[in-house]
Amino acid sequence: MTRLVWILALLLEAACSALRSSAPATQTYLLRSTNAQSAPAASRPSAPSLHVARPEPAPGLGSEHIVIVQSDHRMSYYAGSQWAAELPRVVETLAVERLRGSGAWQAVSDSESAFASEYFLQISIRRFEAEYTSDAAPTAYVTLDCAIGRRSDRLLIASFTAQGAAPASANRVGAVVAAFEQAANAALSQLVEASAAAVKSSQAPSNP
Repeated sequence: MTRLVWILALLLEAACSALRSSAPATQTYLLRSTNAQSAPAASRPSAPSLHVARPEPAPGLGSEHIVIVQSDHRMSYYAGSQWAAELPRVVETLAVERLRGSGAWQAVSDSESAFASEYFLQISIRRFEAEYTSDAAPTAYVTLDCAIGRRSDRLLIASFTAQGAAPASANRVGAVVAAFEQAANAALSQLVEASAAAVKSSQAPSNP
């Protein structure tokens, strides 16, 4: 019995030590979309609907890590800092918000929606990283390879690349996240414009 009490005391002490850990808490960062002002979709009854599939990440870009790339092409990430969700989920949320805010679509559904749509958009995340070329502040790069098609016959209408880049104002995680937000919104602006243009072009009557 004495030995059992001693073992339980050691386990309790270990648990208390873990609770008093001095390791810094992980910082979680959000990215916000910047929607341009446009006519609401309700005023465009003939506008089509769009389904945004879950983006496919390039190797190393599928987690919550804020990825950095060194000058020797070595990939790493900021310790103790992360995105609010896995990167594909973050990019999907931003894309859906921007597309809904554009006013070009009657409805925009995400990858978990059960509603049918006329068109679909697939996104591949080629780059979403802060690149260091020296000891100075990095530059955030965002590159999205996109394909848009018609759901009824799975016809590919167009493929395009949307990209953005922004230098961080300082070599701090907060400044780098701000650069990511700027670069991501630049890429999303191109995505929104190219998607609407592709569908509009496909709907235009062909000349006899």
